[in-house]
Amino acid sequence: MNAVPSLASPERLRRWRLLLGGAAADGVGCTLTGADLEIDRTLASLYDAGMEGGDDLAKTGQRKGGSGASQPGVARWLGDIRKYFPSTVVRVMQKDALERLKLHQLLLEPELLEAVEPDVHLVANLLALRGVIPAATRETARIVVRKVVDELMRRLQEPLRSAISGALNRAERNYRPRFAEMDWPRTIRANLRHYQADYQTIVPETRIGFGRKRQRTQRQVILCIDQSGSMAASVVYSSICGAVMASLPAVKTHLVVFDTAVVDLTEHLDDPVELLFGTQLGGGTDINRAVGYCQSLIQDPANTILVLISDLFEGGVAENLLRRANDLVQSGVQFIALLALADSGAPSYDRDLAARLARLDVPSFACTPDLFPDLMAAAIRREDINQWAARHELATTRSR
Repeated sequence: MNAVPSLASPERLRRWRLLLGGAAADGVGCTLTGADLEIDRTLASLYDAGMEGGDDLAKTGQRKGGSGASQPGVARWLGDIRKYFPSTVVRVMQKDALERLKLHQLLLEPELLEAVEPDVHLVANLLALRGVIPAATRETARIVVRKVVDELMRRLQEPLRSAISGALNRAERNYRPRFAEMDWPRTIRANLRHYQADYQTIVPETRIGFGRKRQRTQRQVILCIDQSGSMAASVVYSSICGAVMASLPAVKTHLVVFDTAVVDLTEHLDDPVELLFGTQLGGGTDINRAVGYCQSLIQDPANTILVLISDLFEGGVAENLLRRANDLVQSGVQFIALLALADSGAPSYDRDLAARLARLDVPSFACTPDLFPDLMAAAIRREDINQWAARHELATTRSR
């Protein structure tokens, strides 16, 4: 006959401590460590609103829906709970969060929908909650997401297209150009010493033209995006940038998202909203597995740019990831690790893994969406990305 666990057994005390919370009167006297501390903070964020030290979610739960920006920490929390709880419990907690965030009011009242300002964090929150949003309001949630996506597309589309197209046009120089192929600014600069004062003109001894389109090699760009809760804003921005690049015929764009599984969303690049609803924020992280899948997509390493967008907290085998990264760099792939693609400040990331990647010539730094077009142009021109980051005052991770 199996023994019945004592009421005072360590496991029972641990469970009671997590259930009752950390108030002084919980009466358990059990100290939590490691992952249990994270689980306790996650539960307190939702159910202990108003407690001392409560985080953004608890505070957000006290507000009513409106037209202001949403809290960035919410999407991260919504993702983090998938790390610690089974799916049935996650659904219950997400429903509770839906009520506390007052999103029902936003989704059901058209006047509030009209007043909402484009906010990437609101999109992240809706995506994280989409599994528990009532059926009657799911289409309204899509309208909100569409509104924000359209605003971001207007902001990023033209700069990204112009930067990439310009970089491709100038990737190869033609020193015997036809008239229509002349690069006049460079030609004038190259011939300033031949200025004829009497005629007030320049004699172009050296002519410089753009590369001819038929000589251009198609670039392959692979965006590999970490779906963990902390990367919520990066997922939104990366998806939109990927959709813009996919519209350029000279760039073959792939978009891959991952947690412990890998999902290729390339076929949805024509519709950023559908693409975003194909992501699933939160959960674990297996970067090596994701990079391995991306490696299988590469057709011409010398003309491939792989952008890993991740905080580098690897849940898989880091040594395998480093070996794979080295193989990619040695084959000629331009491998860049973006620690964040967002408007926020310095991200939290695994500094040790970033430094080890830096030793393999994989630069690691955070980048704002407004600088991303110029970054891609620099990569296409095969500039030194560390020097590019330094010019834009972006702190790159140095090797140790």
